[in-house]
Amino acid sequence: MISRRMVLAGVLAGVAGPGLAELMDSSPRPVARGGRVSAPGATAAQGPVDAEALIASARLGGAVAYVLMDARSGSVLEAREPELAMPPASVAKTLTSLYALEKLGPAYRFATRVLATGPVSGGVVQGDLVLAGGGDPTLQTDQLGDLVATLAASGLKGVTGRFLYWEGALPTLRGITGDQPEQVGYNAAISGLCLNFNRVYFEWKREGDDWRVAIDARGERFLPQVDMVRVAVARRDAPLFTYAPGPVEEWTVASGALGKGGSRWLPVRDPGAYVAGVFGTLARAQGIRLNRGERTAALPAGTELARVKSKPLTEVLRDMLKFSTNLTAECVGLTASGLPTLEASGQAMSDWVGATFGVRFGLFDHSGLGGRSRVTAAGMARVLQQAEAAGRGLKPILRDVGLRDDAGKPIKGQPVKVLAKSGTLNFVSGLAGHVVPPAPGRELVFAIFSGDPERRDAVPVALREEPEGGKSWTGRARKLQGQLINRWAGAYA
Repeated sequence: MISRRMVLAGVLAGVAGPGLAELMDSSPRPVARGGRVSAPGATAAQGPVDAEALIASARLGGAVAYVLMDARSGSVLEAREPELAMPPASVAKTLTSLYALEKLGPAYRFATRVLATGPVSGGVVQGDLVLAGGGDPTLQTDQLGDLVATLAASGLKGVTGRFLYWEGALPTLRGITGDQPEQVGYNAAISGLCLNFNRVYFEWKREGDDWRVAIDARGERFLPQVDMVRVAVARRDAPLFTYAPGPVEEWTVASGALGKGGSRWLPVRDPGAYVAGVFGTLARAQGIRLNRGERTAALPAGTELARVKSKPLTEVLRDMLKFSTNLTAECVGLTASGLPTLEASGQAMSDWVGATFGVRFGLFDHSGLGGRSRVTAAGMARVLQQAEAAGRGLKPILRDVGLRDDAGKPIKGQPVKVLAKSGTLNFVSGLAGHVVPPAPGRELVFAIFSGDPERRDAVPVALREEPEGGKSWTGRARKLQGQLINRWAGAYA
């Protein structure tokens, strides 16, 4: 029987909004137990302080590797399996951030443009109208609606030719990796045109013996319906979802998991057509007559009528690191490399890391979602330490994940900051960053990776959204991370 809990996990993500719904890590903060950190108004944590005892108590299986460095000198203070190759999960996004900042610059902005291939006469384009994507992974429905509003305010009413859309700024891929279930929104399709992290909002409500369903691309101010995705409720308990590609993407969902009502975000696998469809719906609502969008392989020459830009890259990366948005990582990395495949782009980033920091990694994407990439704890700590020493580190945009007491609660008034990026896959967990005490304390750099890749690979793809034992394993891995950081902060910072 399918657990209703499996759907509700997605429901909660959907309700949170487009940005939050991409989270791989539902709580990036490591939950600390044991150690020796104390704070005003808090008692020192009690329990084992020996690292090997903490690791044995975690009962993770697989391997645990870590490195702790002095941030100023780069000298290693503690290490366990420092050169063991481990999956980085979303900790890979720190590498992507450094790479993108170097290649694109902190002020870089993605742009989505509207072009006209002919003059505008009497509010009508004498030619084609082109929606040209620039690979912006952060574009949301409200921004697209405002772009249409700009066109309408200029007096645009229609076109004599076609409505074209171009997504060739980035390669078009139906997903980041093939080893995730179809229904998970964090395994997004990639395109030069993206919207709402390439997901649609699926909502259902029980009505008698049936369900009413709705599909839209909701923002806060615009609510366009979507006709390129259909979801039917099937009277069954399993499988939870089925998916069939096509001009209309067809989903079915098991009735046994739906309850009385709910919602979640579902991925779209043809993002260019999705964005063009929503743009056309918004345009018609504001009095601009457009035919159905047609894909064009080459970007036509034309005059720019309007554009919408992303935030500067530094802000885009800050949000990516906070919410762990996989699509953002892939679009940013592909834009930085200019290469046509994720594997080639990941290899280019690996080569850059090697040339810049003297560290050899094997990276196959920019988000860490795929299971093939490998890093080492020593290498990750070295990259963070050297980047900071060179004045181009990530401390200003990393999240303070904090320290916690034995009860798992944040230690209020704790002056130590833990600026870090977490990463989670099934039976894989990582955390890397900086421990920053108040002056004149010693700053630390650390990387911790726990993983049981064989156990992860043994889980059938269809069950990887919430595998049996996965949640408790992740909880124990995060507890271990917190214990180690608590111990280090008390002993060295």
